Amino acid sequence: MQKELIFVVDPMCSWCWGFAPIIEELRTTLGDEYSFSLLLGGLRTKGEMPWNDRSKEYLSGHWKQVSQRTGQAFSNGLFEKESFDYDTYPACKAIITVRELFGMEKAFTYLHMIQEAFYTRNEDITKVEVLIDLLNSITSERESFRTFYESERAQVLMEHDFAKARSMGANSFPSIVVIDEDGHMVCQKGYRSLLEMKKLLK
Repeated sequence: MQKELIFVVDPMCSWCWGFAPIIEELRTTLGDEYSFSLLLGGLRTKGEMPWNDRSKEYLSGHWKQVSQRTGQAFSNGLFEKESFDYDTYPACKAIITVRELFGMEKAFTYLHMIQEAFYTRNEDITKVEVLIDLLNSITSERESFRTFYESERAQVLMEHDFAKARSMGANSFPSIVVIDEDGHMVCQKGYRSLLEMKKLLK
């Protein structure tokens, strides 16, 4: 049995964006040893974060911290918006839709595309039209995406992902869940450098 690495992620979690190059490096270098999969976390839902000066200041400081530690690019254009609902569920459901319709490899690609769109170009990935536009290099099957995305099954699968992540102890993002050949599971919570991850996965 191949070892398994489950990447528990929320596309609108800034530390997950900071971790993006690391998970890609691990997938490139350890693809023979591990099977890699994505599980969605569900950071915050509609209306959970009021959009005011305090929340903007909090997020801005957080993004700066992530950028300094990880070297990932961030644009602060989001904080110029008068209103914004920091709802991460639409993006989570979009990734689950890609994963179900087009496979795990495409889901990883799409995850990084929508992260980049949000963090570096401040595109509103809470909007389904934006999420569909970002499919371009993945697939031309926009209508099949929309149909599945709007289905009850997509909602059920998203809630299942959230519950499974919590059951594994992955209640902060990013988390890495490693399952060895004997089925033993270890959950590593929070951002780790590439060196730390390589030590963990030896």
